[in-house]
Amino acid sequence: MDALERVVKPKTKRAKRFLEKREPKLHENTKNAMLIKGGNANLTVTEVLKDIYAVKKPFAVLYKRKNITRPFEDQTSLEFFSKKSDCSLFLFGSHNKKRPNNLIIGRMFDYHVLDMIELGVEKFVSLKDIKNSKCPEGTKPMLIFAGDVFDVNEEYRRLKSLLIDFFRGPTVPSIRLAGLEYVLHFTAVDGKIYMRSYKVLLKKSGCKIPRIELEEMGPSLDLVMRRTHLASDDLYKLSLKQPKGLKPKKKKNISHDVFGTTYGRIHMQKQDLSKLQTRKMKGLRKRPAEKSAEDGGATPKKSKSA
Repeated sequence: MDALERVVKPKTKRAKRFLEKREPKLHENTKNAMLIKGGNANLTVTEVLKDIYAVKKPFAVLYKRKNITRPFEDQTSLEFFSKKSDCSLFLFGSHNKKRPNNLIIGRMFDYHVLDMIELGVEKFVSLKDIKNSKCPEGTKPMLIFAGDVFDVNEEYRRLKSLLIDFFRGPTVPSIRLAGLEYVLHFTAVDGKIYMRSYKVLLKKSGCKIPRIELEEMGPSLDLVMRRTHLASDDLYKLSLKQPKGLKPKKKKNISHDVFGTTYGRIHMQKQDLSKLQTRKMKGLRKRPAEKSAEDGGATPKKSKSA
């Protein structure tokens, strides 16, 4: 039995906390990515991995040693590294004569490869080649996708989902205007994917809303799609399943209209409105004739005493 698959009982409190962090949770931790260099990676692929690692930090692990593996043929080494480093995303870089400047981006489900897509780097501009100011480490990017093919083609639709998973960063409860300073733009046109990264500059505009300018920051990649390994519809649906604790509880007798207005229905017992207590006003008092009519006849008048 593999050392990572057998049941391990913690002997210290530190080991117990370590295992508790890896247990399934209702609100999962931010996904970590591992960046692996293949056995025949050239300088371009190495620089691409370093730049994406700089963008993804601190939620990434960069393996500096070369690993001789072929993910499309044998996935056991990727699954081993995924268990060891607790990473559910990976980016593998390699280079050969048949597929030069090759990148394989993918994700895991239950420490097994869910889907992966092979991309070829046709043009690359690194972070250090663009002499502009950079965003601080750990900045959450804004993701923009341009191109109808991201919504029409199934492979490009899955690539869009994969890129969102890879670069989305941590989930934040609120945002501030000054924190929106990093943009990742993906454009799909003519069979190519263009990845550009910009820094958002807030300029004075003479009013409350600032004027926005984009300054290219790097890295810049021109990619082309090569091979794909997509999960089946049943497995993909299973990976998207939410636990019962996250599903919102259904509220009865509440409906919404097209404008978003909430309507609630209240069930009450039948009321006897004749016994309803109203405000005691002089104008609402009953006259003697009305009282006698309710009693069923006129009441005799009292005789005056002598």
